[in-house]
Amino acid sequence: MQYQDKLELLEKSFVELELQMADPVLINDGEAYRKAAKRRSDLEEVVSKYREYRTASKNLEEANGMKQETDPELRAMAEEEILRLEPVLTRFEDELKVLLLPKDPNDDRNVVLEIRAGTGGDEATLFAAEIFRLYCRYAELQHWKVEITDSSESSVGGMKEIMALVSGQKVYSKLKYESGVHRVQRVPQTETQGRVHTSAVTVAVLPEADEVEINVQDKDIRIDTFCSSGPGGQSVNTTYSAVRLTHIPTGLVVSCQDEKSQIKNKAKGMRVLRARLYELELDKQNAAIGAERKSMVGSGDRSEKIRTYNFPQNRVTDHRIGLTLHQLDQVMEGRVEVLIDGLITYYTAEKMKKQMEQNGSADGAKAGR
Repeated sequence: MQYQDKLELLEKSFVELELQMADPVLINDGEAYRKAAKRRSDLEEVVSKYREYRTASKNLEEANGMKQETDPELRAMAEEEILRLEPVLTRFEDELKVLLLPKDPNDDRNVVLEIRAGTGGDEATLFAAEIFRLYCRYAELQHWKVEITDSSESSVGGMKEIMALVSGQKVYSKLKYESGVHRVQRVPQTETQGRVHTSAVTVAVLPEADEVEINVQDKDIRIDTFCSSGPGGQSVNTTYSAVRLTHIPTGLVVSCQDEKSQIKNKAKGMRVLRARLYELELDKQNAAIGAERKSMVGSGDRSEKIRTYNFPQNRVTDHRIGLTLHQLDQVMEGRVEVLIDGLITYYTAEKMKKQMEQNGSADGAKAGR
C-alpha cells in the first residue's frame, strides 16, 4: 500500500509515546507530559485505522489462500470473505489518505463566534438572531457549550451583533468554513405588499487561543467597567458588572456584559481578546491566507455571499460547492450536517489533489536527476 513506510513510522512513534507517558519522570514534568499526551492524541486515530487496515489485509490474504482448498464449502466461504473484505480495504485506504493529510493545527480548538447584521436594516438583525439560534441548535446536537460574551439588540428584537464562545470537541474543524456572508431572501414581517427582500449577515469563526500561546501583559490592557444594557434583570443593569478590555498595542477592544459578575465578564472577555490576537498572529504568519479569510467575511453586502437561505422556496444553497437543499426549515433548526460535511469533503478533496500534485512534482524531479 502507498504510504506504508510512513504509517509504520507513525505507529512506532505512537508506541514509544505510550511507553514514555508511563515514565514517572515525564509524569512529574507537567509541560512535557502535556506535549506528549497531545502528540499521542494526534496519532491515535491514524494508528488505530492503520491497525484495522492491517488486520483486514491479513484476513484477506488468508481468504485468498483458502481459495486453493479442495473442499467446495471452504472455497465458497473464502470467496464470500474476499467479496466482503476488498471494499473494506479500499475504504480503509481512502480514510488513511485523508488522515495523512497535513492537519490544520486549529481543528481541535474552541471558537469565538461573531455574527453581525449586514445590509437589510431591521430584517438583517432579525436574521442575525436566527442564524445565531441555528448555531446554538447545532451546538446542542454536537454536545457543545455556547456562552454569549456580548450582544446588541435592535429595536425589533433582532441582533445588530452577537459574540459567543463555543467549546467542545473539534469545534473549529466543524465551523471553520462558516465564515462569510449569509444571505436571506424572504418577505419581511414589516412588508405589507408581500415582496421578497434580500438581506445579509456576516459570520466570523475565530479559533480560541491558549493562554500559553498568547501572553497578554497586564500593562498592555486597559479595563473599563460600566452598567450592562439590555435584558438581564435589575442587578445586571444597575451594577458596574460589564467590562470593556482595550489592548493598547493593537487597539483591539472587547466588551463582555453577559454575566452578573465583573470577574466572570473579565475572564470571558480575555478569552475573546486572546482569540482575536491569535487571529492577528496567524494573519502575520500567513498574509495570503489571512487576506483570503478576511475577504470571505467581506463587507456584509448582499452580493458577497457564501450561502443563500430562500424562505419562499424552503431552499438553502452553498455557493462554494454548488450544493442546494430544499429543507431550509430543518437547517434553521440546526440540521446543518449535510452542508458542513459537504464543505469538509470538498476542501479535503482539494487538499488531497494539491498533495498529489506536489508528490507528482517531487517524483518527477527525482526521475530527472
